[in-house]
Amino acid sequence: MPRETTALWGEKKVVLRETPRAVTPFGGLSVFIEFLQKIGYAKQVREHLPVHLKSPNAIEPGETLTAFLVSVLVGARRFAHSSLLRADRALHALLGMERFPTDGTMRNLFKRFTQGMVVGLYEPLWAWQMKRLPARAEGYSLDLDSTVLERYGQQEGVKRGYNPRKPGRGSHHPLLAVLGEAHFILHGWLRSGNTTAGRGGVEFLKEGLAKLESLKWIRVVRADAGFFAEELLKYLEGRELSYIVVARLTKWLKREAVRVQEWRALDETYAVGEFRLKLLGWDRERRFVVVREQMRETKRSPGRKLLEVPGYTFRVFVTNRGEAPEEIWRDYNQRACVEQRIEELKSDLGADGFCLRKFFATEAAFLSILMLFNLLGEFQRATGMKGYRQPASLRAQVFLCGAILGRAGRRTVLHLSAAWGGLEKRNSLFGKLLDYGIPTSRKLEFQPVGGG
Repeated sequence: MPRETTALWGEKKVVLRETPRAVTPFGGLSVFIEFLQKIGYAKQVREHLPVHLKSPNAIEPGETLTAFLVSVLVGARRFAHSSLLRADRALHALLGMERFPTDGTMRNLFKRFTQGMVVGLYEPLWAWQMKRLPARAEGYSLDLDSTVLERYGQQEGVKRGYNPRKPGRGSHHPLLAVLGEAHFILHGWLRSGNTTAGRGGVEFLKEGLAKLESLKWIRVVRADAGFFAEELLKYLEGRELSYIVVARLTKWLKREAVRVQEWRALDETYAVGEFRLKLLGWDRERRFVVVREQMRETKRSPGRKLLEVPGYTFRVFVTNRGEAPEEIWRDYNQRACVEQRIEELKSDLGADGFCLRKFFATEAAFLSILMLFNLLGEFQRATGMKGYRQPASLRAQVFLCGAILGRAGRRTVLHLSAAWGGLEKRNSLFGKLLDYGIPTSRKLEFQPVGGG
């Protein structure tokens, strides 16, 4: 039975009626689904997913994993939010799913994962993604960082640790390695909340580098003070990798920073200097670059104050590179991109929202979101988008599009709303996907290396 409502501004009446036709607000996802088809996503998931169900009524595990990823893509931040799509028959038709799994089915899929199953699924999927990552003659910047995922409950691995936003709150403390210029997450670990930032850094880096065909892929490794440890520096030097790491300002480093005599002014605010020092327990001296910033009332400085030098803050970097100090500093400042990627994972893709009782279940869900992030990056390259777009921007600009499911003879038809840009706005993306050549060989001649 129709109803009437009055427009908020004005006196016009609007009639409300039902339609039996299937309607979706996510008709624009057709472009992303075409991309997944192009790169052979379904085949890879079906081949490597280590969960096999015998019940004839069970939904295929690959479909359940895909349903989870699509739910995250359209904005779900909890498993329960995926119920938004259970009635979206138009989207089900796009995905080729007769039944859309419940949030409980998604949880049960991840609950089956053990540590071996996590490795068995995601290692080959990462290798599959890496094959299509374009090479750069100068290599990529590899940025290491950790983040805090706040938790509310007694799940495995949830411990009290470093948590600047909510001290004392339990959390997980994952570790990430990002190829900066590619917006590609090379490696990720989910860790207990009571671990320090750089704990296990060498083993983590070994696993990450093992994913690469050659160390020539890496231009420089950059990390903050949480990774300032000789064990990591020695490992990077042993692999002949360049690095820039923020130094932890211990008593000895503060003393040496104060003793710098030769400062070269870059402008009225910044000056740079350097020194060489062998810290206690180190087997060699290393180069340290110092950036001195004059304190201003109008701008917060990221550096540290030293009591011996009032009016200035200092940042100290350890590096094995030979460029001028200001070039080292400018290069490191580009690392801010990794913090943006982490924020996108949490804010746009809900990476901090899917937590299960078992640790490896939570890790499986976390890694699937990292994989989705990489797929979105490749989607942008495949469709020829200019400049990088955040996942939330893709959702608003491309994936959101009202559409109605219909039929033409025996063929299923999805009518995209012209008011949302319709097919005309997305035709160029479909065209680029048709021309997208799946890379079969690298542009550079690489010599394979091991990861250990």
